Amino acid sequence: MPRRSILLFAAACVILAAVVAVGTVYVAGQRAPAGAPDAVASGQPAVGGDFQLVDQDGRAVDQTLLNGKWSLVFFGFTYCPDYCPTTLGTLAAVREQLGDQAENLQIVFVSIDPARDTPQALKDYLSSDGFPPNVIGLTGTADQVAQAARAYRAYYQKVGEGEGYTMNHSLTIYLMGPDGRFRSALNHDLGPDRSAEIIRRAMSRG
Repeated sequence: MPRRSILLFAAACVILAAVVAVGTVYVAGQRAPAGAPDAVASGQPAVGGDFQLVDQDGRAVDQTLLNGKWSLVFFGFTYCPDYCPTTLGTLAAVREQLGDQAENLQIVFVSIDPARDTPQALKDYLSSDGFPPNVIGLTGTADQVAQAARAYRAYYQKVGEGEGYTMNHSLTIYLMGPDGRFRSALNHDLGPDRSAEIIRRAMSRG
């Protein structure tokens, strides 16, 4: 191939790679639509934003719930057979690893199954032995839950019909700062030691 053709071909490859990089945003292993707001402006994924939900005591809450504390936010449902209870157990161990630093860390469990997860159902579930104390459970209408999930780029889908249906959902835990902004994503299988290390590092940076 002539040298000029080789150079043109290489330049085209570089341009194509740049287009792909800008047009696709990855959030904790999930692909978000191109053009997600603020996704590339700061170098951080666009995670978090406005929501209106109710907690397990039936009180209306919004995104200001996150202000003033570090927060671990994740999406799940009380009928979840494995991931959700395992994650809550792991976060209990993370709190122990953090020691005094855990006093400024809250855990927020957002249900993606509002048809079954009423405030009372959340309250009963989160009071189970082995789960961290004082977890904040959030639910709402189907539209409110969908809005919260969109804000966090969280995926969920109902599978099956009738009373025996289940929910597929993403497995990311979102670490949010005291300003309510995204700091880091924790994979569900990191384990308490590694998760605590990531949280400590984020806290040290503010």
